[in-house]
Amino acid sequence: MAQLLVRDIDSDVVRELKVRAARHGHSAEEEHRRILREALRPGASGKPLKEMLLEMPDVGEDRDFERPEDRGRPVEL
Repeated sequence: MAQLLVRDIDSDVVRELKVRAARHGHSAEEEHRRILREALRPGASGKPLKEMLLEMPDVGEDRDFERPEDRGRPVEL
């Protein structure tokens, strides 16, 4: 497995990382791994698509979402 070294991090950011890690009951290093995982693979630990769709508000009319007819465009060959 690869290693990642990050330099020049503001001390307040490091402090918040440690506080967050303590709240979750693991090390700052593990918290860092989890944050990166969530940020770079949001679909892996996120909500299922069905759940997200069900949470969407029921607003608007069907015509609000209609697409104009695709008439194409002239193409030079």
